[in-house]
Amino acid sequence: MKKLNNEEINRKLEDFDGWTYTKDAIHTSFQFDNFKDAFTVMTRIAFEAEALQHHPNWGNVYNELEISLSTHDAKGVTEKDFKLARAIEDIVESA
Repeated sequence: MKKLNNEEINRKLEDFDGWTYTKDAIHTSFQFDNFKDAFTVMTRIAFEAEALQHHPNWGNVYNELEISLSTHDAKGVTEKDFKLARAIEDIVESA
């Protein structure tokens, strides 16, 4: 998969509230009411990531979830990252 350039990434990020681009990855974070809600969303994201065969770098502390997406084979951000980011947004919105 082709690595996107900075202009392409920044243009695509216009469609994603709360996402930023640094260090060859796109990043966001979410805050939930409690750990159970955060973990439920993480589980749903995990199933979607597995279906897409593209997995996030993420961390969770209590009700906070931090996510970074990049395509390791391309050494940067690709369309795969934005496809997973869109799926993540849809999951979080429906939670």
